[in-house]
Amino acid sequence: MLEGVMLLWFVLAALSTAFVIVDIRSTPESTVMKWGFVLLTAYTGPIGAFLYVLGCREPLPGMHEQYVAVRWRQVLGSTMHCVAGDGVGILVGAVLARHFQIVGVAEIALEYGLGFLFGWTVFQALFMREMSGSYSRSLRTTFIPEFLSMNILMAGMVPVAALFAHYFDAASDPLHPEFWFRMSMALLAGFIVAYPMNWWLVAHHLKHGMTTVRPAAATPAEGSTKPAAIRQHPGHPGMAEPAKGSAADMPAPAVPRIALLGMTLLSLAIFAGGLLIAI
Repeated sequence: MLEGVMLLWFVLAALSTAFVIVDIRSTPESTVMKWGFVLLTAYTGPIGAFLYVLGCREPLPGMHEQYVAVRWRQVLGSTMHCVAGDGVGILVGAVLARHFQIVGVAEIALEYGLGFLFGWTVFQALFMREMSGSYSRSLRTTFIPEFLSMNILMAGMVPVAALFAHYFDAASDPLHPEFWFRMSMALLAGFIVAYPMNWWLVAHHLKHGMTTVRPAAATPAEGSTKPAAIRQHPGHPGMAEPAKGSAADMPAPAVPRIALLGMTLLSLAIFAGGLLIAI
């Protein structure tokens, strides 16, 4: 039974990923978000492709700015960005844990550490450095949002991964398809559980969502096309056109420290709950 379900899943995942890779090239979205949707679809198959079409794909020419400005699509982009980047590190951690025979809490710690480091230093800070003005500033401003989102993501992933590992012996071995099916289901669960936290982060200007990137028109003086510009639209906090200054020049409203502390403690409590269920 499981073999048939997995075969169907992998076929649909391959077709869905191929569709997104081809179709997203014409979507006026930033490069990192395009890669994010490709990775999310590789993780979650037809669900990821459905979310791309429903949440990011331009419905009509010139409509992308208005289309993605809706809050739930902004949050979708934020959550997708988190899962796509963190997922790479988590998968690497799971493979390394199997290779070095690391199990239990140590395995979870390895997956968390690699997932957080890759998601924070690369997918968040590195790819978003232009919006912050510098890489060091980007590292500072993305640490807390990434930490909160990662805690909730792992809280959703860990119980599902543990459930599969308990009932299917091969689910912990990267050389077997059960492993990749297990990690796909775990990442999907993490995505769902992390969505509300990302809603709060986007609503409080701590994370961004979708962008719209279009080539600037050529000017007579230059006689050539300018580099692509990220255009600001409603519901996209912290974003601005380069001609008007970077996001570093337009600080978002500060979130009270007590609110950040409360959400940090909440994320840790939810993560601890996920660990207790898994262990």
